[in-house]
Amino acid sequence: MSSPSTSTDHAADRAATHLAINGDRLWTSLMELARIGGTPKGGVCRLALTDLDRQGRDLVVSWAKKAGMTVTIDKIGNVFMRRAGKNPNLPPIACGSHIDTQPTGGKFDGNYGVLAGLEVVRTLNDHGIETDAPIEVIFWTNEEGSRFVPVMMGSGVFAGAFSLESVYAAKDVEGKTVKEELERIGYVGDEEPGKHPLGAYFEAHIEQGPVLEDANVTIGVVTGVLGLRWYDCVVNGMEAHAGPTPMALRKDALQVAARIMQETVAIALRYPPYGRGTVGFVQNFPNSRNVIPGRVSFSIDLRNVDSERLDKMDAEIRAFIAKTAEESGLSISLEQVSYFPPCPFEKGCVDAVESGAKKLGYSYMNAVSGAGHDAVYMARLAPAGMIFVPCKDGISHNEIEDAKPEHLEAGCNVLLHAMLDRARAR
Repeated sequence: MSSPSTSTDHAADRAATHLAINGDRLWTSLMELARIGGTPKGGVCRLALTDLDRQGRDLVVSWAKKAGMTVTIDKIGNVFMRRAGKNPNLPPIACGSHIDTQPTGGKFDGNYGVLAGLEVVRTLNDHGIETDAPIEVIFWTNEEGSRFVPVMMGSGVFAGAFSLESVYAAKDVEGKTVKEELERIGYVGDEEPGKHPLGAYFEAHIEQGPVLEDANVTIGVVTGVLGLRWYDCVVNGMEAHAGPTPMALRKDALQVAARIMQETVAIALRYPPYGRGTVGFVQNFPNSRNVIPGRVSFSIDLRNVDSERLDKMDAEIRAFIAKTAEESGLSISLEQVSYFPPCPFEKGCVDAVESGAKKLGYSYMNAVSGAGHDAVYMARLAPAGMIFVPCKDGISHNEIEDAKPEHLEAGCNVLLHAMLDRARAR
């Protein structure tokens, strides 16, 4: 015969299995926040550290306080909203994302991860559930990097990837600094970035791609984030008149650049299923109709899910450029300007997400993120995982970004159960 305490624990476990968030309340919160900076096309423009960002921050903080959470802010403006746990000495089980947007952003990118976390807390309050570890919901400063660079600024400072001083000095196009704007909107906190403990971190997010929708699957169990290498490539030839100059005597920088661009795509295709190769920025000089191009500058973006494959892609593009320079006789420079290693998420967090989807009866599949998220930096500090839900046509960073309420609700339910798994609910 089981002891009374054991019976009580089993009853609590059974109750927790059927625990579900309030989908209507989550949707209403998302729509209310979206009104701050709402655009005529139905999107949101709420750039980091603007007055609209302050209004959004104030609204979310007011909701957290109404839910009984305490709020602390660090010196880069990251906001930590805590629901107390039974054991205050345990590091918090956290979730979150960001509430700043692109200039032509949507209602869900980032915002969903923050408000899903708030809905988790509201649900725990509704049912009187106490967790051993505290629960925290975080929103990070300037994830988008639209107004200030670098991208993922707040989480990057928190993880030690950028110094606070260098980020404070970053300027927007009007010459306003991050430090000045943080002070102006009243979100410079006292806490040193990175001093806030974390027991685990989860981030719920729309996929921002078409894979889940194409597969008709509700939950993406994110196993990691693609690593990337960004390069600037410059091909130097010689400008000449397009008419008098024979083809065999030309030093056409654009034709040589085009070969490298095609090889960028070919390399990605040789490393499926997660190889990515993109040329998204091109400058052609002198860009005149009847002048042979003398210089072409362009970007190269290579991505893959594991370091070995990404390193092989790097070696192949370098070898191809060296060979092309020798064959063409043109000078070609290649400079790597950014590198993020692939980020695998911790198995326990990935398993918690999968377990939640399975327990709740949602269709699910493993997924990788092709975009960067704050969870990438958090994975350097604590066990981390992500939950994806479909977005319409895979469109994001666009005012027409959309997601089904039932998918958002499902992802939030999975977040709830994954966090309870790590926080040990009672």
